[in-house]
Amino acid sequence: MRTGLLCSGSPFPECSPQGGSTATVWKNLNPFWGEEYTLHLPMGFHNLSFYVLDEDTIGHDDAIGKISLSKDFISSHSRGIDSWINLSPVDPNEEVQGEISVELQVVEESHKRVLCCHVIEARDLAPRDTSGTSDPFARVLWNGQVLETAIIKKTRFPRWDELLEFVLEEGTAGETPLIVEVWDWDMVGKNDFLGRVEFSLDALQKAPVKGWYRLLPFTSTEGDAGGKLGALRLRVRLAEDRILPSRYYQPLIDLLVESVMCPSEEDVTPLALLEEVCSLESRQDVATKLVKIFLGQGLVLPFLDYVNLREVSRTTDPNTLFRSNSLASKSMEQFMKVVGMPYLHEVLKAIINRIFEEKKYVELDPCKIEPSRTRRISFKSSLSEAQIRESSLEVLTGYLGDIVESIVSSTEKCPPIMRVAFKQLHKRVDDHFPEAENQDAKYIAISGFLFLRFFAPAILTPKLFNLRDQHADTQTSRTLLLLAKAVQSIGNLGLQLGHGKEQWMEPLHPFILSSIGQVKEFLDWLINVDCENAGPHEKKPWTLFHPSATIKEGYLNKRKAEGLHLVSRFTFKKRYFWLSNESLSYSKSPEWQVRTSIPVQQICAVERVDENAFQQSHMMQITTRENGGQLSTMYIQCKNVNELNQWLSAIRKVMVSNDCLLPFCHPGAFRGSRWTCCLQTDRAVRGCSRTHSAVTLGDWSDPLDPDTEAQMVYRQLLLGRDKLRCV
Repeated sequence: MRTGLLCSGSPFPECSPQGGSTATVWKNLNPFWGEEYTLHLPMGFHNLSFYVLDEDTIGHDDAIGKISLSKDFISSHSRGIDSWINLSPVDPNEEVQGEISVELQVVEESHKRVLCCHVIEARDLAPRDTSGTSDPFARVLWNGQVLETAIIKKTRFPRWDELLEFVLEEGTAGETPLIVEVWDWDMVGKNDFLGRVEFSLDALQKAPVKGWYRLLPFTSTEGDAGGKLGALRLRVRLAEDRILPSRYYQPLIDLLVESVMCPSEEDVTPLALLEEVCSLESRQDVATKLVKIFLGQGLVLPFLDYVNLREVSRTTDPNTLFRSNSLASKSMEQFMKVVGMPYLHEVLKAIINRIFEEKKYVELDPCKIEPSRTRRISFKSSLSEAQIRESSLEVLTGYLGDIVESIVSSTEKCPPIMRVAFKQLHKRVDDHFPEAENQDAKYIAISGFLFLRFFAPAILTPKLFNLRDQHADTQTSRTLLLLAKAVQSIGNLGLQLGHGKEQWMEPLHPFILSSIGQVKEFLDWLINVDCENAGPHEKKPWTLFHPSATIKEGYLNKRKAEGLHLVSRFTFKKRYFWLSNESLSYSKSPEWQVRTSIPVQQICAVERVDENAFQQSHMMQITTRENGGQLSTMYIQCKNVNELNQWLSAIRKVMVSNDCLLPFCHPGAFRGSRWTCCLQTDRAVRGCSRTHSAVTLGDWSDPLDPDTEAQMVYRQLLLGRDKLRCV
């Protein structure tokens, strides 16, 4: 079973204008996902929909139920929504999307009045056929009369350009509405509804109308299913921001930088005030934005040193240092995620993959041991509880040994900027707690972040750190939980051993205690890094995404331009792609010396591609304008909808300032002498769908976006203006 997060459209993530899809939780009627998505939606969006799907290996996934939240409903909850909501049935008549272009007017002809309905075209209709398209026709209804357009086969962007007319009799009631409906024609079975629009005849008699109109569903008479389909717990928060040009945010950026470069002795700085006014719920978002702002300014190390010094100076007990969700602790946590993910993957990925593949049964808690599951350990008769604990201890110790060894030998793999940040932190804690009895405080300050807030969470939920594509099953989750607990104890340098309720973890204590010396030695080597030019009063050009630095990379399937007449699966070649602020390049493999490179400045559009174009899902197109002015399109396939969203977002961010952006594109491909989307035969005809310049998905791994980040900080200050007046 899995859930998909969608915005106003199709019931499947792959067809959604913007959305994401969680991992699949197998064979479970009470699934837990714990996944978070940030969608960048257009200001005029109408609905946010969540669908729970039953994944089928063969054929289409089955929709179990849905939750649809209107923009008004979400906006009415200023603090966000956090509750269980019952699923509703998925009614095809409500799953509509797209717009229709019509021109309607009442004219006088030979002593009679005629209602003229010019049905021009439609765009972005919902796909109803297995090919990912529809066979749409329009139906116009008025006063019991029905007129229909021709059927346009296999397209979501039909153009009819037909004139349908009704004769208005004397005394015709003006309150009778004119209804324009769009349907998908099916040769077998009943036609599928695609949407409708209603117009007032009274209004049409006063003035004609012409334009694009959003298709709406039939009025629903069903509420939720009363919990019969289950319920979904959601946390949804809507933040509406209008991003201004960069020059408007520069004074705010200057104030934030001044806090770091010229801190006030009274500690009344813009950053200090920001921490005072932002709520606990928003502190993580604020920390993420601040980290990215200072990365963009090349001042992330002075920023971290500033907030850490404030935190250390206010702490009297070293045992409580960085234990709260303060701005300093959240900033360090987000900093590690932003700059340290490649490092995390290099340290843990191989071990995590092995744990998932081996699926060994382990358990130390006597209350949870299940002798019937020990067949994975022994083919003989069921093992005793003592034998299970002994076997589990051996397995866990083996995994822990590999994890600790991988961590303590990773000094040179750790990003230099992380090492300098830890060195600064080490010095601040050592200066504030110089007493002999507090000698471990400087180690725990670093290991608390590195082990407790970085390595341990990644071990516990690898999916959330992109270490795995799917969540662990119940048995593997238990193994990961026990390992994460042990890694936390190692990060605490064993100080809490034997004081908790989980006394059954005691068999691991000898290993944990024996690892502490290695960890301290590792931390000493970790901070043994040159930071001569990284002092608090000197800028260090360590921005996260230098123009030539890689923003995103990975394997994708590129369509061969010369293979248009081959069977689809033979026209795609696996290539390794790199994206920077300067270029999008690719080659046969990461080690391949010869690369094909496309300058970012030449990219005009990056858009999704309809599934029916090549009978392939999760596809995007990158349109470029070469030096001679000619447009060229490259088609690329991603492995899933989330990867597609991430690449779309990353490329759109680096090209956002390009002068050559296209306002329209074709969501299909030109095949068989016509476009698969609008069926036009002119290859050079203007695109039938609007392009999207906005990103679709955002998280801490997105490229820097200084204006958006500054706007979020400004919004927090605005929300706390009453507190600021009292300062």
